[in-house]
Amino acid sequence: MKQLVVFGAGDLARVAQFYFSRDSEYEVVAFTVHESFIQCTECDGLPLVAFESVEERYPPERFEMFVAVGTRQLNKVRAEVCRAARDKGYRLATYLSSKALYLGEVNRGDNCLILEGAVIQPFVKIGSNVVVWSGSHIGHHAVIEDHCFLAPHAVLCGFVRVGEYSFIGANACVKHRVAIAPGCLIGAGAVILRDTKPGTAHLVKGTRAFALSAEQVATRL
Repeated sequence: MKQLVVFGAGDLARVAQFYFSRDSEYEVVAFTVHESFIQCTECDGLPLVAFESVEERYPPERFEMFVAVGTRQLNKVRAEVCRAARDKGYRLATYLSSKALYLGEVNRGDNCLILEGAVIQPFVKIGSNVVVWSGSHIGHHAVIEDHCFLAPHAVLCGFVRVGEYSFIGANACVKHRVAIAPGCLIGAGAVILRDTKPGTAHLVKGTRAFALSAEQVATRL
């Protein structure tokens, strides 16, 4: 089995460790975080080591890495750690659930987490550092750019394009041929019927849908 170090020690890191360990060709051997966040030497019974010196104990020639950081700053924190891991020489692993539904090879980049029940139709392109949570539907010819996060049961219809650094909330639906601009936040249950502007948020509160400008979004992140 290939050996894997998971960056992170929070909920997403533990979820990633669970899936990689039970349904992939990888064995998770350690966790790593920035030294300033280390408060103990173990996480879930595995070593927890400083990212600044991780290559000394787990050299990139023998170990791969998966960056399991959540959606902070619309996935920018996760993207920064991915770049730092690559700079250290690590190959970034991808998890594709054996219980996801797809035909043939999935066209995707590295450091992706695609969970059970996700439906990926033909001719879909998924970039690097993308999380697709369980039950999500990605329609044919859709494109998901780098550093995105699809929450449970998000629906992208055919020919949808999701720009980089975007978040699609649980049970949100994006109409056929609509483009989500980079840096957008699509809230849970939102229905997107037309193209969005970069950096905007589209939310539902009660029965009312409303949008926030890029400037308003920036003040909340």
